[in-house]
This record gives sequence, C-alpha cells and structure tokens, in this order.
Amino acid sequence: MKAEIHPDYHMIKIQMTDGTVYETRSTWGKEGDTMTLEIDPTSHPAWTGGTRQVDQGGRVAQFNKRFGGLSLTKK
Repeated sequence: MKAEIHPDYHMIKIQMTDGTVYETRSTWGKEGDTMTLEIDPTSHPAWTGGTRQVDQGGRVAQFNKRFGGLSLTKK
C-alpha cells in the first residue's frame, strides 16, 4: 500500500437505539468518538419483520379513493 493516501483507521464506539454500546474499527470520526445510531437491526422493520408504511395508501389506492365512484359508461 502507498503511504499517506489512506484514511486513519481507529477504534470508535457504536451506540445502538436500545442503549447497548460496542467497539469497532472505522474511518469515521476520531479515536474514541461515539456514533449514535437512529436506526439499527433491533428497531428497523426490515430486520424485525414489521409492516411497511409505503404499501399502505399508495398512489393507486389514493386514485381509487378519489375517483372510485366514477365510471366511463354513458347513462
């Protein structure tokens, strides 16, 4: 490896949303900094199997709600 071109790789602390803390090596921040996560595997629906808010009331559902009573037939 070439010298002086790589970022500093050091120990930092990661704080999960439930308060647990662990140490890992990273290029983020400075030695000893703490990264506080807002979303992690203990709280995110992708890992916990929760419902997705995006699927509820999508564009098609909004259209049907607004124009569902209309028909194209002549009376």
